[in-house]
Amino acid sequence: MKNLFLDLFNLFYPPSCMACTTVLTPGEEKLCTTCIAHLPLALHHKNKDTQIKDLFFARVPVENATSLFYYEKIGAVQQLIHQLKYKKQEGISEYLGKWMAREINNKKEFEQIDVVLPVPIHPKRKKIRGYNQVTGFGKEIAQAIQADYREDILIKTKNTRKQAQLNQVERHAIKQAVFELNDVTLQGKHLLIVDDVITTGATLSSCAHELLKIPDIKISIATMAVAV
Repeated sequence: MKNLFLDLFNLFYPPSCMACTTVLTPGEEKLCTTCIAHLPLALHHKNKDTQIKDLFFARVPVENATSLFYYEKIGAVQQLIHQLKYKKQEGISEYLGKWMAREINNKKEFEQIDVVLPVPIHPKRKKIRGYNQVTGFGKEIAQAIQADYREDILIKTKNTRKQAQLNQVERHAIKQAVFELNDVTLQGKHLLIVDDVITTGATLSSCAHELLKIPDIKISIATMAVAV
């Protein structure tokens, strides 16, 4: 009965591509084949690109860093992230997590990860949105590399304005007491922080500074996209 209802629903409201709104064909999920073929893949860990690591130079030590896509203000990746964050399309997070998981699985740079944790969002924003947009992304990666997934290590204590609404100076100011360490029992672990889009790296730097209060840890980073 459930499958019949779903078939009828899809007949009258066929699923469309999250990037270009084209109706998806059987076998396509979230994105059409054309959009997938034209997405600007980054995958820094594959080509030894240090673009993301360079963002954190002299700020925090980062072992490895990679992004799935390059992010431009207008384009398929921007539309995909917009759908995820503001249009209740939570499934995109899991979809991108599976994609990233395929890319980093069995890669030596990520074999020693012990714990995957998302950049947290403030409880008020989570209540409005209904979810943290990187939860599905992080869980899929953790499962693929056989690491623990933890959302309780960091908490966000200040409900800052959305990154898109901040100027360069305000983004750098995020490092001031926005996140708080909630668990210090991870001594000696290698942590992978996951997020949606890296712009200046201020948010991830703030998270890393807080995590470095734990003795003898290593930090790596994986995100859905990085701004170009």
